[in-house]
Amino acid sequence: MKDSTTPNYTSLVSKYDFSELKESQEKELEINPLMIRFKESRENFKSDKFRPTFHYINPESTLNDPNGLCFWQGHWHLFYQAYPPEDPRQHWGHAVSSDLIHWRDLPFAIYPDPEECCFSGSTLVEKDRVIAMYHGTKVGNMIATSSDPLLLNWKKLGDGPVIPFPDSLNDAEYSVFDPCIWRKKGKYYSLSGGTLPNGPANKQIRANFLFCSDDLIEWQYLHPFVESDMYSIAGDDGACPYFWPIGDKHMLLFFSHMSGGQYLTGDYEQDRDKFVVTNGGKFNFGPSRPAGIHAPSATPDGDGGIIVLFNMNPGLPTQGWDQIMSLPRKLQLGKEDELRIEPAGEIESLRYDHQHLENKDIQANQEMLLEDIEGNTLELNLEIDPKDANLVEVNVLRSPNNEEFTRITFFKDRGYNYRFRVPNRTALNANSPLLKNVKSRQESVLTIDTSYSSILPDSISRAPETAPVHLDDQETLNLRIFIDRSVLEVFINGKQCVSVRVYPGRDDSLGISLYARGSAAKLIKLDAWKMKSIYE
Repeated sequence: MKDSTTPNYTSLVSKYDFSELKESQEKELEINPLMIRFKESRENFKSDKFRPTFHYINPESTLNDPNGLCFWQGHWHLFYQAYPPEDPRQHWGHAVSSDLIHWRDLPFAIYPDPEECCFSGSTLVEKDRVIAMYHGTKVGNMIATSSDPLLLNWKKLGDGPVIPFPDSLNDAEYSVFDPCIWRKKGKYYSLSGGTLPNGPANKQIRANFLFCSDDLIEWQYLHPFVESDMYSIAGDDGACPYFWPIGDKHMLLFFSHMSGGQYLTGDYEQDRDKFVVTNGGKFNFGPSRPAGIHAPSATPDGDGGIIVLFNMNPGLPTQGWDQIMSLPRKLQLGKEDELRIEPAGEIESLRYDHQHLENKDIQANQEMLLEDIEGNTLELNLEIDPKDANLVEVNVLRSPNNEEFTRITFFKDRGYNYRFRVPNRTALNANSPLLKNVKSRQESVLTIDTSYSSILPDSISRAPETAPVHLDDQETLNLRIFIDRSVLEVFINGKQCVSVRVYPGRDDSLGISLYARGSAAKLIKLDAWKMKSIYE
C-alpha cells in the first residue's frame, strides 16, 4: 500500500487491456497504437547498414537482457528489458514466435510500479498460467502471472515484492537480485543472483541463494545453492540465473558482470536442495564488452535439452538502437557430459540462392578467394580437412584489397592438453608408473579476430575471441557460419559456438576467402545461402 512517502513509479507508457480469447486479441492488436508505432519504427530502421535482418532486435530504442524465454500454447515467448522512448526505464518487452526464428512484436508485458525498473528474471510455465519472477529495482524480487493465449495481460501478485531486500544489506546472509523459478514436489523454488565474500583474499565469488514457497507470496530463505564450483573464478557474480534439467543432469546458466555468460552442470541433490557441480564452461571467451555475448535467457526444449539465447553488446555507437539478440541455441549433453551446441529453430527456412563447392585444395600460404560467393547476410556450411596445416582460416566480410576482413582461424590440437586421473589413484608425478592410467585429451582452438574488421574510427575491435573445441581422431572441421550485417556467429562441429559483433565500414566488404598456413588443407565441401529477413 502506497503512502505519501512512497515514490510514484507509474509508467508513462500507455497500457492496454486485452481480451482473453485469441481471435479477439488478434483483432485488438491490429489497431493497437503500440503495434502501429512499432511497425513504423521498424520501417524507419530498415536502411541501417548495421541492423541485423535475421537476428531478433526490438522494434524501437535499445534493449538489454533477454528474460523469461518460454513455450506456451504452441508458441515461444521472448521477453527482454525494453526502454520505451517516452519513459526510458526498463519495462519487459515482448515478442512471440512459432519457430524461434520469425519473431513478432507484441506490446510491453510488464510495467514498473511499485518497482522503479523491471530488471531480469525468468518464467515458469504451469498448466493454466505462466509465472514471471523478476527483479524490481529498489524493492526486491517481484512476481506477475498471465494466462491468456498471447500472454498480453499480466497481474502482479501481492502488494509489492514477494522477496524484499533484507533490512540490513551489509549484514544479510543473501542478496536479492535477478531470480529464476521452478517447482518441485508441490513447492516453488527460486534462486537469487549474487556473490559471497569468501573467495581467495576475501574476493567475491559467484553465489546463488535458494528460497522456497508454498504459495508464491511468502518465501523462506534456505541457503547458498551451489556446491563444488571450481569453474567460475574470483570476481564473478551469479546474475541472470536459469536452472533447468538437461539430459540426466541439471544446468545453471548465469551471467558474470566481470567475465560474461557461463554454465555449470552437475547433480541436483533434491533431498538437500543443493546443486553439486561436476562440469562447467563459458559462452563467451573474454569480457562481454565490447561486441560480445551478454546475459542468457533459457528454457527446456521439451526433449531433454535447453534452448538459450543471449543479448549481444555493441562495438560501435548506432543511432536510436543498441543491443541485439543472438540466434537461439539448442544445448544438449553428449558423451562424458560434453556440451553440445547447435542452432535452434527453423533457421533453414531463411535460405535462398544456394551455392555449392566440393573437393578443393587449399594450397599452402596462398589465399583462396571464393569469387562467386559473397555477402553480408549469409549462412556458410564448410567441411575442411586441416591435414598438417599450422592453421586454417576462413576470412569473411573481406574487402577486395583486404582493407577490411574478419578472420576465423582454426588451430588443430593447439589448445590445452587435459589429463583425467583414474579414480582412487594417488597424486602423480612425471616418473610415476601410474601415468599409464591417465587419460589425456588434446583440445583444438578456434578464434574470431576482429582486429581488421572495420576501418571506422569509432568501431572498437574486440580482443580475439578464442574458444576451445575437441575434435576426435580423424574428425574433420565442420563450421556453420552466420553473417548478419554486424553479427558473426560460428558453430563448430556441434560442440562450440563463438559470436561477436563486427562493423565493416566499406560497402564492398562482402568477400570470403580460405587460407592454410605452412601446409595444404582440403575443402571437402562448402554450401552457402543468402538469408531472408525475418521481418518481411
